[in-house]
Order: sequence, then structure tokens, then C-alpha cells
Amino acid sequence: MSAQVTAALAVPTVVVGDGTTARSRSASRWRRWRAPLLLVAGLALVGLLAALPEPRTSTVPLAPDNPAPVGARAAAQILTRHGVDIRYVRTTAEAVAAADAGTTLLVVRDSLLVEEQVDALAGTDADLVLLSPSWSLSSFTDELLSTGSPSDVPETRQAACDDPDAVAAGTVTATGRLVATGPGAVVCFTDPGDTAGAYAVVQGPRRLTVLSDVTPLTNAALADEGNAALVLRALGRHDTLVWYVPSLTDTGAAQETGPSLGDLLPAAAPLIGLQLLVVAAAAALWRGRRLGRLVTERLPVVVRAAETTRGRGRLYRRGRSRGHAAAALRAGAAARSARHLGLPRSAPAPAVIDALALASGRDRGEVAALLYGPPPTDDAALTRLARDLDDLESEVHRS
Repeated sequence: MSAQVTAALAVPTVVVGDGTTARSRSASRWRRWRAPLLLVAGLALVGLLAALPEPRTSTVPLAPDNPAPVGARAAAQILTRHGVDIRYVRTTAEAVAAADAGTTLLVVRDSLLVEEQVDALAGTDADLVLLSPSWSLSSFTDELLSTGSPSDVPETRQAACDDPDAVAAGTVTATGRLVATGPGAVVCFTDPGDTAGAYAVVQGPRRLTVLSDVTPLTNAALADEGNAALVLRALGRHDTLVWYVPSLTDTGAAQETGPSLGDLLPAAAPLIGLQLLVVAAAAALWRGRRLGRLVTERLPVVVRAAETTRGRGRLYRRGRSRGHAAAALRAGAAARSARHLGLPRSAPAPAVIDALALASGRDRGEVAALLYGPPPTDDAALTRLARDLDDLESEVHRS
């Protein structure tokens, strides 16, 4: 025998009065609690992963948090790494409130804006960058005119102007027809042999930059030609950039609303609520399950069947429930007689009536009236029914 076995035998196992040891009790407790503990641990892990910060994304076209090809997340991340504070807004009221002097206000398309909203944006002190304006350009400046909408296929265009940002970009992939109508406007990236271009700058009390095509800002085209240089220089002139993408729910600058309940809740609130529902369901299943086999207990007092029958009869009599008493008498007589004649418990009423009529020699209608007739109306009728049923049962048993 080895030394380890000898040492193990030398150490006595502590056994308590119920015949268990510390090890057996620990194993029993682990088997009982391991499922709830594993469930709680899994939920805690999921909650921890949900609480970890993650970049928020959207599917809004040209939004700074949209990683899709039509989004602008790449440009936003580059600007952020260069120290630009981007404030993404979806309403005119938020854009006007954030667009102070010394900031840049980017307005992405104006197709959803009304005249009052455009006037509110034009009244800010921030430098403006208009991206693909369709009708509001005259509200911002009278030195620039858009003579047509961008075509479907962007093309490579040379700067062909002396604007520093355009010269730094060199070439871009864009479309559009912006025409200068005043001395303060500089139009760049023009069509060959034409004065209409895709990019324009109007100097004044504040700088107005217009890009007639959204293509250079998108994730899909930012790395093409000099798109990144032009976009980053136009949007990164100040430390703060207000990025305004109009929404369908934007009602204008004059109708400001407070934050909704969804805005006040953290981003992980829906997932946490779902986890709480799962925990509640698991707890309900856990506490609502059967704890073991049904156990029959011995009654402290044994009540004889005859006493139970007499007690029920007294209750029927006290409540004048002659119909229930008659039904009990008829059911008992029919069941005993059918069992004596060998009929099954599921035998229909016509079969029972025919069998009892044949065994007793009585008319079939008389047997049917006794077993399935109307309830008695008084005590005398009930007594007479009980006597007649007893006679019928006696005749059946003698057969």
C-alpha cells in the first residue's frame, strides 16, 4: 500500500448526525445552486459587455457617425484627431444655438428646410459651409448662383483658381454648376471651357464655402483625388464644427422641445431592461417549480362513508336541494345496477335503460322516468323516488 493511501486512511472523515460529511454537503449545495449561479454570472457578463463604451453609429446619409459608404464618419474621425470638436445636431434650433462666432456651421442639404429655418441659419455669426444647396443659396449670399443640379456621375476636376484650399486639393471628384455673380466670390473646379464650378468661396464678415456635390465628403470617395484635403481644410478652419443634418422631425428654430424620455435614458437601457425581464422569468420558473413528489398525509380523523353520506343528505335537506339529492340517488342506483349487469362505466344512457328494463321486466319508459326523469318538487316525491329506485335495484339484482 502506498504512502498516500496510508495517509488518507489515517485521517478520519468527520461524519455528522445525519450521516453526511462536509464534502458531501458542499457537493449537494453546489448541485442545487450551480444553475442559478451560472445564470447570474452569464447575465452579469452580458451586462458588463453592454456597459462598455462603444462607438455609436447611425444610418443617416452624410452623418458623422455613419460608417456606410454614403456616410461621413471617416472625415469626422480625421477632424476629431486633429483637435476639432464636432457637435452633431439634427434641428435648426440646436444648430443656431451652437453656431457662435469663431465656429464653423456645416449645413448638409437644404431640401427639408423652410424659409424661416434658412433665415435663422443665415443669421448666425459662424462661418458657413453649405453642402449641396438646392434653393437656399440666395438667402446666404447674392454673389453666387447655382445654375443646375449636380449630375449623377462625378468627374475629376482641376482647381483652376487661386483659393488656398482648392490649390492644396489640386483635383477633386465632384459635379455641379456654381457661378460667381459678384466680385467677392471665387469659383473653383470648373468644367473645361466653362466658368461654372463645383466649389466656391465668398469672403465677407464671415466666410461662406459652398460645395455643390456631396461626393467628396462621403466615406466612399474621401480618399479619391484631393477630396480629403478640400473637405478637411474647409471644415477644420475652427476648433468647433457644428454638423447639421436636417431631419424630418425638424420643425424650425422657433419650436424648441425638451429632451424626451429616450434621450434621458442611457444607451444600454433597453438591453438592461431585457436582462431584467429574463431574470424575472428565470426567478418565476425557479420559484414556481414543483419542489418534489406529492406526499400523501394520514388524516388525523377517519370519517366513515356512511357518516359522510348522512352529512351530505342533511346539507341537501337544509338547503332544500331536492334536485341534487335526487341526482345523487339516481346516479348511485344506475351505477350499481349497470355494474351488476356487466355494463362499462362509459355506457350511454339508452344502453343502461334497455339493460335495466330487460333485467327487471319493467317498461322501458318507466325505467327512463326513474333514472332520468324530472327532479322531485317536495319531500314526499323525493322519498317516493328513493323507494322506487330501491325497488328497481332489488329487481335487477334478483335477475
